[in-house]
Amino acid sequence: MEGRQLQQVLNTQRLKSLQEWMQESSITLTQVNGQRKYGGPPPGWQGPVPGPGCEVFISQIPRDVYEDRLIPLFQSIGTIYEFRLMMNFSGQNRGFAYAKYGDPLTASTAVMTLHHYRLPEGGCLTVRKSTEKRQLRLGDLPTSINQLELLTVLRMLSDGVEEVLLKMAGPKGREVVALVNYSSHYAASMAKKVLAQAFKKHYGISITVKWTSFSKSKHVSETGQEDGTFTPPGLSPLPKPSITPPHLHPKPSLQDVPAHPPLQSFFRAVGSPAGLPRDEMKPQGPVNRDAVSLLQWMCEVNRLGTPRYEVRFHHASSDGFLCFSYEVLIPCFLIPLYGVIQILPGPSVQATKEEVYRAVAELVIQTICKVSNARPF
Repeated sequence: MEGRQLQQVLNTQRLKSLQEWMQESSITLTQVNGQRKYGGPPPGWQGPVPGPGCEVFISQIPRDVYEDRLIPLFQSIGTIYEFRLMMNFSGQNRGFAYAKYGDPLTASTAVMTLHHYRLPEGGCLTVRKSTEKRQLRLGDLPTSINQLELLTVLRMLSDGVEEVLLKMAGPKGREVVALVNYSSHYAASMAKKVLAQAFKKHYGISITVKWTSFSKSKHVSETGQEDGTFTPPGLSPLPKPSITPPHLHPKPSLQDVPAHPPLQSFFRAVGSPAGLPRDEMKPQGPVNRDAVSLLQWMCEVNRLGTPRYEVRFHHASSDGFLCFSYEVLIPCFLIPLYGVIQILPGPSVQATKEEVYRAVAELVIQTICKVSNARPF
């Protein structure tokens, strides 16, 4: 009975067309937490990760129209870096999707060309620039919480955390809230799904996790509508999100986070254990001591600000090395740190990119240590 009901809901011919298209085009689609993703980056991508303004929001998609129809349509405007179609458990789409291009001009062209585009299958698409919300509001936090400790825990539980700001809010200014900036809307969306449950499971703390948004707007992941980022009255806005290097390790699922009680079970649910000074409870370094996370941690501990990377490919040498020039801006330094590095190409574009950032971070750490006569650990 359930099989017949599902068959009535799903258009089997459309599903067959999707499977045939995937085989013919060698397209890989990945199902992740209620959305099906292509790319991010796609095979053969050579450019940098697209910044703000490169993504479009697509709504009013008929529920039985899939990527075999949508991706070629939006690829006709320009190369797609990433395409995400929101999905129901039934196998239908949820009526909206995101397409990210390599630059804002191509995204604007997609809006002008495909807004109100009428599909042969029926339905008229709505296409507009994505607001790419990246900020979450964490409420009901313990009053004894520490900003650096919270930042460390959030980075263990979710991917793409850039900055955290703690503020007092509420009618009497007694509620502690955190505004958390993420590197992308996707990272923030994934964090919103898991943070409340993760804090409850691992630390016994009940918190609220909401989008920072206008009260009259609705959240896109639940309604298919988008709104902009807004800082609630009484709170100072977070600094503008900085450009950070790509995360070098896959984001763990909630079941895998973490394998051991992190940071002494968040310092016994954000309280000072008897006889243990607060200074001794601070983390002694990043959980994963690769050069990029180590530099990030050094800057946080010494209140230098978040490092901002700018890396440019220069040339390939005759002996097979790739040469890059780099600049790393650390906000508390008056001038950026810059130089040239050489690396051997990795097995993929992404692996090469990660190695570039690691090499740059190592040189920056060495420079900082020479200047300050301090150790990175």
